[in-house]
Amino acid sequence: VVTQTIARDALNRLEVDPMGLDQIDQKALKTIIEVFAGGPVGLETLASTIGEESVTIEDVVEPFLLQMGFLQRTPRGRVATVRAYEHLSYPLPQKRADSGLFPQETM
Repeated sequence: VVTQTIARDALNRLEVDPMGLDQIDQKALKTIIEVFAGGPVGLETLASTIGEESVTIEDVVEPFLLQMGFLQRTPRGRVATVRAYEHLSYPLPQKRADSGLFPQETM
């Protein structure tokens, strides 16, 4: 029988956070925010920077981050959303907050 405690311990050991982000999800978002000032950043550049195959980013990481509202795909590349900044406890850059580059999010 899998209890809530067993499930929580397993997720903690796998380093999955309360929103379901694992290490690679967090690494991708943190890289977009820290290295690329929130984006936009191209798929190949992001993959190279975090040391993952672009197909892994596109097929495994990106769909979940898009579905959860942490990532947005634009014609210029991937962009971290306000929700990503908030979840990872990063301050929202002032220039982006004022420029309207983030879509209005509904919770």
